[in-house]
Amino acid sequence: MNINDINIHLQNNSKDLTNEFKRLFHGRGGLYEGWKHLTIDSIDDILSVALYTEEEKEEELLEMLKSYIASSRHKTIVLQRRYIKGSPSEVIVGELENELFVVENGMKIKLNLLSNRNSGYFADMKNGREFVKANSKDKSVLNLFSYTCAFSIAAMKGGAYKVSNIDMSKGALSTGRTNHHLNDIDTRGVSFHPYNILKSFSRIKKKGPYDLIIIDPPTFQKGSFEATKDYRKLIMKLPQIASEDCKLLACLNSPDLDVEFIKELIKELAPSFRFEERLKNVEEFASEDENRSLKNLVFQRSKL
Repeated sequence: MNINDINIHLQNNSKDLTNEFKRLFHGRGGLYEGWKHLTIDSIDDILSVALYTEEEKEEELLEMLKSYIASSRHKTIVLQRRYIKGSPSEVIVGELENELFVVENGMKIKLNLLSNRNSGYFADMKNGREFVKANSKDKSVLNLFSYTCAFSIAAMKGGAYKVSNIDMSKGALSTGRTNHHLNDIDTRGVSFHPYNILKSFSRIKKKGPYDLIIIDPPTFQKGSFEATKDYRKLIMKLPQIASEDCKLLACLNSPDLDVEFIKELIKELAPSFRFEERLKNVEEFASEDENRSLKNLVFQRSKL
C-alpha cells in the first residue's frame, strides 16, 4: 500500500462523517502492508494522526493529509509521534480549542490531544459501552479501572441507579467527574474512588453487591496491574461482591493473551459465572488476528 492508496482509503471512509468520532485508518490491525505504525482518526473537524514508529515518507504523508483536508470537513491536523520518548504531539494545520471533547453515540468525553500519554478516550471500547448502556437499567454498577469514567456515563444514560468508579488516578477520576457534567448527568448516584483496586477490596465490597461489574484493566502498568497474575486476584473476589444475577464484562487488550485466558480463570475461580458471548469489535478496528485484538467477554452469574 502506498500513500496514494491511503488517500483513497480516507476518501472512501469519509463519506458518512459527522461530528462523532470515527477511525479512518487502522494500520495497527495489520491489514495494510507497510503501515502497521499508522492510525488516523476523525474527531469532528480534527484529523488526529499517530505514528508508532518513524516513517521515512512522513513529509509526503503529511502533504497528502493536507491535501485531503482541503476537501473534507476537517480544519485541523494533530500529529503524535508515539515512537519518540514522551510521545510529543503537535498541531500541523489549524489550531485546537482550549476545551475539546469527543462525541460517541451522543455521549461527550473530554479530550486532550496534546497529552504525552493517552487522550482520555479509548475509541475501540465503543461496543463495550453500548453493551453497558443496554444492560444498566435499575442496576448497581461497579466500574473497575474506570479511567475517565466513560463506562459510568454509559451506565447512567442506560438507567443505572448507582455507579462506583474505581481508579488509582485522582486526575483521571477528576476528568471523569467533568465528563458526567458534560453530559448533564446528576452525580448524586455516582461515586469516584481513588483506590488501588487490589489493596482496597474491603472498601469496594461495602458498597456491593453489584448487578453489573466491569473489569477493564491495563494489560501492564508498573506497580499497579499485570494481567497475567493480577487478573486472577480479581476473579477470585467476584463471588463476594456480585449479586445473584450479576452480569460481568471482562475486558482484555493484550495481544499475547487470548479469550481462553479469562474463560479458564472464571471456570476455575468463579464457576457461578457462565460465559455468554464475546462482543464484536468496532468494525473500523478490524485486525488480521482477532485472537490478538481487544476482547470484551460477557458472563452471567447463575445458580450452580
